[in-house]
Amino acid sequence: MSESSSARLSVFKTYKLYVGGKFPRSESGRVYEVSAKTSGGGKGKWLANAPLSSRKDARDAVVAARKAFGGWSGATAYNRGQILYRVAEMLEGRKDQFVREVGEAEGLSKSKAAAVVDAAIDRWVWYAGWTDKIAQLVGGANPVAGPFFNLSTPEPTGVVTVVAPQDSSFLGLVSVIAPAIATGNTVVVIASEKAPLPALSLGEVLATSDLPGGVVNILSGKAAEMGPHLASHQDVNAIDLAGADEALAKELEIAAADNLKRVLRRSSTDDWTADPGTKRMTAFLETKTVWHPTGSLGASGSAY
Repeated sequence: MSESSSARLSVFKTYKLYVGGKFPRSESGRVYEVSAKTSGGGKGKWLANAPLSSRKDARDAVVAARKAFGGWSGATAYNRGQILYRVAEMLEGRKDQFVREVGEAEGLSKSKAAAVVDAAIDRWVWYAGWTDKIAQLVGGANPVAGPFFNLSTPEPTGVVTVVAPQDSSFLGLVSVIAPAIATGNTVVVIASEKAPLPALSLGEVLATSDLPGGVVNILSGKAAEMGPHLASHQDVNAIDLAGADEALAKELEIAAADNLKRVLRRSSTDDWTADPGTKRMTAFLETKTVWHPTGSLGASGSAY
């Protein structure tokens, strides 16, 4: 090999936000340093400069999420399941990259990081299977006293802000994004501040899957800066406080009350490795109930 071909410059990865299916830098031009986490929990080597999102970036993300909501919520549940499964396929193809990023973000060995990534991919597949089944679980026909059909069906809440878990940079992230979009919502995600790189790389996977732009929007930076603005935003319908500390969670709950947002409170017992159940899917569903007269057949009063 010649000297000129072997002496290559390192090509560093540029991490960007994922908003509306595109990859903008923060409009503020700000970045912050992201460092690896050592096995002892300390600060390791420099990894990258991540965008430090501003409130303007957050507003742009809400606009993108609202624009995407009609098409995504109107898609068939079966189609949403196909798209979520495609995301899992794409993650499987980039597994080595995520193993490295998760290992650096969380201070894990390669084998432990691989187990985390496998669990995250499996969780995508799991939620993909629920898209056309959750309606049967939480909806149905209601018995009423009268000649009526009475049917309850679930519908998505709308635009959901998600404060992603701080310490589970990938499995926890998937565990809060997938259930919200599986049921037809669109999301604005504030990634883990200290470990945002797996989340920003997930944006690249989503962009190359069949997921429409704007269904998932990923911001990196300070939840304390963007969170209150999103919690009080009049076009955000719900907020998931999974990654907010106690003080921030209280502030966001108060702000969210202004337009009666749904709030999924944080829990100190959240275990992202456990069976997730259906709680996060049903948290951001509304119930629509329809009454319809059955009609009468003849003098006997029988009805259909």
